[in-house]
Amino acid sequence: MIDTAFTPRRRDNSAPARAADLAARLPRLVARAHEVAASVAPGVHGRRRAGTGETFWQFRPFMAGESAQRIDWRRSARSDQLYVREREWEAAHDYHLWMDASPSMAWRSSLAAEDKLDRALVLGLALADVLVRGGERVGALGLAAPVSARDIVDRLARALEADAAALALAETPPMAPLRPRARLALISDFLCDIGALSAALASYAAAGASGALLMVIDPSEESFPFEGETLFRDTDGGGDFHAGAAQSLRASYAARFADHRAAVAEAARRAGFLFLLHHTDRPAAEAALALAMGLQGATERAR
Repeated sequence: MIDTAFTPRRRDNSAPARAADLAARLPRLVARAHEVAASVAPGVHGRRRAGTGETFWQFRPFMAGESAQRIDWRRSARSDQLYVREREWEAAHDYHLWMDASPSMAWRSSLAAEDKLDRALVLGLALADVLVRGGERVGALGLAAPVSARDIVDRLARALEADAAALALAETPPMAPLRPRARLALISDFLCDIGALSAALASYAAAGASGALLMVIDPSEESFPFEGETLFRDTDGGGDFHAGAAQSLRASYAARFADHRAAVAEAARRAGFLFLLHHTDRPAAEAALALAMGLQGATERAR
């Protein structure tokens, strides 16, 4: 949906043009992703928690009901209390990220500082950085296998650039082989066919994967602030729509948009995925932290 009062130019939505546009955005967005990750990382604990591993984590007091075999007698001998030696949990998970780069994502109203595509790419790349800092492996769904590497943001940016043409055409996340217990982070406006999205999510769930959907929307897509003579343009190349009094459509539009958002949330729920909503007039770090914590919560529940 494009309103001429907000974005007067029609974009070149051909596949080559969108691929070139995506590639041109990446260097700038990589820098922003590092900034967002740096602000979010202190609030995310990663996987430094008790579990089965070889690395010492901490001593803690022995609790009634625990096996006496867990007591560290050397540490306990130095005080009047019994202590247990805990080791750090070391089983990293595979995380697969997908950021929607289809035509509807490249839209912005005057109510937001950036378009949905920029926001989705920044959030996905920042999330990758945060997860790797926490000891996890991260890859791009269908493009790059999960790895734990300090330069994960640059690696993913190169993978996205190499397959920019295909990404610019896909409105739903791709089918890809997944290891059991894989985690997915899907970032999109999800203005797509609900049946296709539900099928993709069901396929991931059947493979033993779980994760989160982050629905990124421009505030005007929800509030529909348009009034008077308005020309709406289809971002996917369809026909234009002229409204003589756009405000008369507000109630019916709001109801349809709410129904679609609820359908996306329901598709996520049925597949066991978390559903999150983010508006592009809100800070990127806010959504990145919510997504990282949501994924961490899903991982804890699955253990």
